[in-house]
Formats: sequence, structure tokens, C-alpha cells
Amino acid sequence: MENRFRVRTDPGAAYPETAALRTALKSGDWPTARTLLDGAAPAARTTLMITAQNTARADRVLDGVLAADPSDPTAAAMLGFHRIGTAWRIRTSAQARQVSRRRFRRFHAELHRAEEVLATGLGHTPDDPAILTATLTTARGLQMGLPVARGRYERLAAVDPNHLPAQSTMLQQLCPKWGGRWDLVHAFSREAMAGAPPGSPNAVLVADAYLEQYPEGGRNFMSSPYVRDAVTEAAHASVLHPDFRREPGWVQVMNTFAMAFSLAGDRESAAAMFTALGPYATLRPWSYEGDSVAVFRRSRALAFGWSGPSVADWLLAGLGTVARRDVLALFTSAWR
Repeated sequence: MENRFRVRTDPGAAYPETAALRTALKSGDWPTARTLLDGAAPAARTTLMITAQNTARADRVLDGVLAADPSDPTAAAMLGFHRIGTAWRIRTSAQARQVSRRRFRRFHAELHRAEEVLATGLGHTPDDPAILTATLTTARGLQMGLPVARGRYERLAAVDPNHLPAQSTMLQQLCPKWGGRWDLVHAFSREAMAGAPPGSPNAVLVADAYLEQYPEGGRNFMSSPYVRDAVTEAAHASVLHPDFRREPGWVQVMNTFAMAFSLAGDRESAAAMFTALGPYATLRPWSYEGDSVAVFRRSRALAFGWSGPSVADWLLAGLGTVARRDVLALFTSAWR
């Protein structure tokens, strides 16, 4: 019953593999961590690395692993993602004009450290999808430009043409804020949808592309017939297809569609996404509209209409984090 009110943004809550991976990294148990990662499908393996990239003290463990075996591609990829996570925490999610020169210098220095370990990893294993995906992020953060990013993505696509973590990263690079254009963004997203088997999560890139453009397009952008139809088509090719599977990354995919349908005014489709998600939210894309948890709650309440949990969502959405925790406990107790 508690899950009728709770919102959980920690990937470890939705993906037990992430929680197990973090535990193994924290305890220095690399054999268990590597078994968890290498036993996953390629896209799931990369996703798990991304969701666990901020694990405390992982750098010490991974430095030791690579000192003993420099050819371990899984350790190289995991350490690369860890350093990328560290770099972005230094930079913060603020707009570029709000980031100090000192922070940018530290941000770039950490990304260069990530590049070093990734380059060494590729020297030993040139076709590892996780390492190649991480190099797309370092290229974007270091502003290497679209030609470099395209070259890196094409190298990856030759190994795994439907690698969603890499495609999501490449879509960001194609956005105007990183030197691209909207026509490139939408062409890429539709090509990714068309190239993936039915029921694959890759069609989410179509919704993601429109959500990226939404702040520029205005309040009615997502509810335009063309965008609504495109998002609906993408949902039927992925999350609404009978072959869709809840593999690591599914929460991000469904949250993206939940926000797209919410902004499009399609309450029925949004409610279907929220029902499937239960308590699981992601920071992005809800952060485009403000506090991620609050926006998630408001959107969920609008989708479900006036019910007990929706009333709770409306009230909790307007509270700060500490107050939410206290009121959540009250609602949970009263609703039993």
C-alpha cells in the first residue's frame, strides 16, 4: 500500500542488478561485479554501469583491478563511467553560463582521466560496446565536435547497431545545445526506431527527441497532432508492444513516455505508463519542468484524476523533500 504514495528515483530500487553491483564494488568484490556485468546483454551491461557509476570508492577498487590486469575491458569501462559521473557532479546540471571556469577546468580534467582509461581499454578490446558508449560522453563533454562523435558512434554501431545507451548519448550530441540541429535529432531517432526489432525500447528516442525540443517549441508543442501521433507510434513500437521486456533501462523508457503523453494531454496513455511504473521515477526528463519528483507527482495525479493517491500526489508535490517524507508517513499510515 505504501507504493501508492511513494516515489523512488534510485535505480537500485528498480533494478536489483544495480543494487548488487554497487554492493560488490563497495566491498571490493570485483569477481562478483564482473560476473553481474558480463552476464547481462550488451545494452543492459552498459546501462548497469551507468546506473552504478557513482558508487563510492569504486575508483580505488577498479584502479587496483586494472593495475593487476590492464586488459580487463569491463573494469576499464566501469572506471571510465565512474570518472564520467565524477566529472558531471563537478560540473553540475547548471547551464554553461552558470558554471565557473574553475569547475569547468576540473570537469574537463576528470573527463580527460576517463578518456585515458577508455583509450587503454579500447587498445585491448576495440569492440567493447560499453567502452565505446563511454567515449561518446567524453567526446561531448570535452566538446570534440560532431564529426568526432559521429566517428565514434559509427564504430560502435558496427558492433551493436541497436545499442540504446549509445543511441541516447548520440541523440544528445545531435541537439543544438551541443552543436547539432533538430532535423538531425529527429532523423536519428526515427532511424533508430525503424532499425530495431518490434518491442525493443529504442523507439523511446522519438519521444526523447520531442521532449528535448519541447522547451523551445512552447507549451502546445507536445500536444500538436503531428507530435502526438509520432509519440503514439513510438510507444506502440516499444512499451505498448507485446514483446517489450522489463530489462535494465525500462524505467527510464517508461518515464520518458509518461512525460511525453502527459504533456500531449493524452491522460489515458499517461495513466498506462504510470500504472506500469508504480513508484519508480527518473530524474530526467521530469527535471525539464522543475523538481523531478514534484513534476512526476503532478503529472501522475492529472493522469489518474481525483482518487485517494492522486490527492496525496497533489499535496506532496508542493512540499520540500523533508516535509514530503513526514507527510508520506502520515498518508501511508492512514491508508492502511
